Amino acid sequence: MELSQSISFAALGGHFFVGLSRAMILFVVTSGLSLVLGVLRVPNIAHGSLYMIGAFAAYTISRLFGGGSTAFWLALVISPFVVAAVSLVAERLLFQHLYQREHLMLLLFTFALMLILGDLVKLVWGAGEYRSIVPPQLLKGSASIFGSSIPRYNLFLIIIGPLVAVGLWLFTNRTKMGKIARAAAVDREMVGAVGINVSWVFAFAFVLGCFLAGLGGALVAPTISVSLGMDHDIIIEAFLIVTIGGLGNMWGAMVGSLIFGLTQSFGVLFWPQFAIVFPYTAVVIVLLWRPMGMLKSVW
Repeated sequence: MELSQSISFAALGGHFFVGLSRAMILFVVTSGLSLVLGVLRVPNIAHGSLYMIGAFAAYTISRLFGGGSTAFWLALVISPFVVAAVSLVAERLLFQHLYQREHLMLLLFTFALMLILGDLVKLVWGAGEYRSIVPPQLLKGSASIFGSSIPRYNLFLIIIGPLVAVGLWLFTNRTKMGKIARAAAVDREMVGAVGINVSWVFAFAFVLGCFLAGLGGALVAPTISVSLGMDHDIIIEAFLIVTIGGLGNMWGAMVGSLIFGLTQSFGVLFWPQFAIVFPYTAVVIVLLWRPMGMLKSVW
């Protein structure tokens, strides 16, 4: 079947790369949620709020340093550490006392924390104003790939996603801390019995997962308006992605992000009035086919 004149191969290519870049943003955020789910068994609904804090922090840091190219790179580096610091305080004061509680209680607790963090963001940055970050000169403009004009910043996002995936895989499979975290997820008491401080292992895993949420917020800031409420959409999408990918499975998060991002992008191309339906339809189809997720769940 020939494509209609209104949908060219260049348009298909353009939407493919845009969907791929969106998928990489989703993966960066979701990989952190998946890490927390896999190691700590905590369904952290406040993960989206930390993503929002990362975006707001990136905006503030960028403005603080003048808004140029150097300011962007500083914001990209510093804002995830701001989120990591916030998450460390929350973990030491609150989360470490709740790891053995039922999942329903953890859901209610993290939901309450999401509301608190949302109000704190409103208190610090105010409400009703839309903010944005200008990408550096190096990432402005477009590049032509197979006849499609692709924003350079989207290509940058496409590179970042696999780098995060490889980094997480190396951490969990090739470092001592990663192996200890995996062991603690299976048998916390046994790991503690050999003299390892499991509490701080869990704290490190939680902070790393939240760091990735902050990184995702900083990365997405140049592509959307940074505003209150941006945490709600991302957390819904993130939980759907980890569900269809396999709870706690990092590579499942990558597969789920690709499904979600690409179906969303092609939905805009083929049926823009109902574009939002496409990724959720894909989720339903996957769960009907694989109720436990596409890859093995660690739960």
